[in-house]
Amino acid sequence: MDQAEIEEAIGAGRVVPVLRTPDADGAVRAAETLLAAGLTVIELTATTPGWAGALAGLRRAHPAAVLGAGTVTTAEDARRALDAGADFLVSPYPAEAVRTVAAETGTVFLEGGFTPGEVAAAAGRGIAKLFPAHVGGPAYLRSVLAVLPGARIVPTGGIALTDVPAYLEAGAYAVGVGSDLVRSPDPAKAVRELIEAAR
Repeated sequence: MDQAEIEEAIGAGRVVPVLRTPDADGAVRAAETLLAAGLTVIELTATTPGWAGALAGLRRAHPAAVLGAGTVTTAEDARRALDAGADFLVSPYPAEAVRTVAAETGTVFLEGGFTPGEVAAAAGRGIAKLFPAHVGGPAYLRSVLAVLPGARIVPTGGIALTDVPAYLEAGAYAVGVGSDLVRSPDPAKAVRELIEAAR
């Protein structure tokens, strides 16, 4: 897939699971469950021990899935993610080193930011990640989009499953959901409900 197709897939999926787990095995199990339930985009964070190996394994098992590496803040981790088969990179804040690697390799990069200026800069280069989104909630996203019409913004951080529809209604390009989804007693059911809510 090229950059445009990957960006389109992120927006079309509407929900991006952000997998931050205590170990790589947990991340793989969660990813397998969510992919089987119908999601096509998965983000595995670089704070998970053994994340690069887990990402590489998921790439081999699911060649058609759109896989990303999140919480990437260094050029070294950005290159490790790409070597493992990542389709996109995500940072929690403006990260010049990661931005440089993404630009050099033609990789989709969701750069994090919180202030309108940070979000505008990231959105001007592609898709912006609004983090931590729960601080301002959907109302903050709506206010940012009022001055950045057309910006592609993915709010992430502290978002409950029940809040996803509100962020989508506020104009989110997609919504990143982490621990609330992983801790769900029935992730497959939660995914189906999210997909239905996103329509």
